[in-house]
Amino acid sequence: MPDVMIRVPAEVRDQLAAVAEARGTSLRALMQEIAAQTLTPEQVKARADRTRALLAERFGHYVTDEESAEMRRKMREASAAHRAALAEAESSR
Repeated sequence: MPDVMIRVPAEVRDQLAAVAEARGTSLRALMQEIAAQTLTPEQVKARADRTRALLAERFGHYVTDEESAEMRRKMREASAAHRAALAEAESSR
């Protein structure tokens, strides 16, 4: 398997190394895990399409484009708020 070098700031490298150590794994294995869990835009769309189909088929609910956009907006806001809270907690240590 070919190696790839990714340049990141030292703080990011140290954080990833600390996470790997806490999980009892290597940095390489942690990066592979992150990559495996991160969806491409095409995978996100396919998952959304499957979810829409399931909701329509099983529950008779047809999700509109507007509903999807609103849910994405809410999820982005919630994610940003969570990241801000984590950053605030980290800076207060």
